[in-house]
Amino acid sequence: EKNGRGWNMKNEKRIPFEIIEKVVEGEPEAIHNVVCHYRGYMKYLSVFQGHYNSDIQDRLEAQLIQALFKYRFR
Repeated sequence: EKNGRGWNMKNEKRIPFEIIEKVVEGEPEAIHNVVCHYRGYMKYLSVFQGHYNSDIQDRLEAQLIQALFKYRFR
């Protein structure tokens, strides 16, 4: 999935600095891009006793979004 600015989340290991700056500014599209970037990893972490648990994934996504709002540059 592309963010409209040529950044392909599936092929990148790191989130570009420009996206992080926009996340800190509170831009919804940038926040969505970061959540999508980590969605596969969160889905992997959401497997409990061999079964996928959507409640765990929802909680992980909520925690990520909370952490994004707390992030500030020094």
